[in-house]
Amino acid sequence: MIRKIIHIDEEKCNGCGLCAKACHENAIGMVNGKARLLRDDYCDGLGDCLPACPTGAITFVEREAAAYNEAAVRANQARLRGEACGCPGSQSRKLNPCAPGGADVPSQLRQWPVQIKLAPVRAPYFQGADLLVAADCTAYAYGNFHRDFMQGKVTLVGCPKLDAVDYAEKLTAILQENEIQSLTVVRMEVPCCGGMEQAVRRALAACGKPLSLKVVTLSTDGRIL
Repeated sequence: MIRKIIHIDEEKCNGCGLCAKACHENAIGMVNGKARLLRDDYCDGLGDCLPACPTGAITFVEREAAAYNEAAVRANQARLRGEACGCPGSQSRKLNPCAPGGADVPSQLRQWPVQIKLAPVRAPYFQGADLLVAADCTAYAYGNFHRDFMQGKVTLVGCPKLDAVDYAEKLTAILQENEIQSLTVVRMEVPCCGGMEQAVRRALAACGKPLSLKVVTLSTDGRIL
């Protein structure tokens, strides 16, 4: 059938992977450092990937293509969750067997990269976003980090003790160059995490925008203090 479907110009693709993250159907994968449409019937033609591409490598075309197959998409997503989980037999299960009660726990990550040092100053996913700035250790200490903190937010992570940089300058630029709606900081109770909170506070003061700030501190055994 002739239908609207995405086309990826590999010469323009810089391999950032943002389109693959934006595609809810997992129709796009990274192959040899380039984005590629994996199967025509995985693509619903809605184009969530288009605004995520910073180089304009993705466009719509009308061509002969297999019809969108929702059942095939769901089966592929279940397989991918099973592979990520790594549990024996998980590829054949609809639910994630590692989650409590077998509940499905999808990743809430909305963009890539996530490290503050690697993140661009300007990106489409920052526009209108609620921004989460988290210390590296927090996701390991708090079991439901994706559900309770990352859901609905753009996430940036870092460790002021390991990175020999002052995050305040980069975070100030991100706040100034984008329409961020709110800021949440998740840090550990350990003293070195104070550098993360202070960098965000300095960036908020320097950007000149009246943004709300929420700071959550976790104990080393994963409790919210």
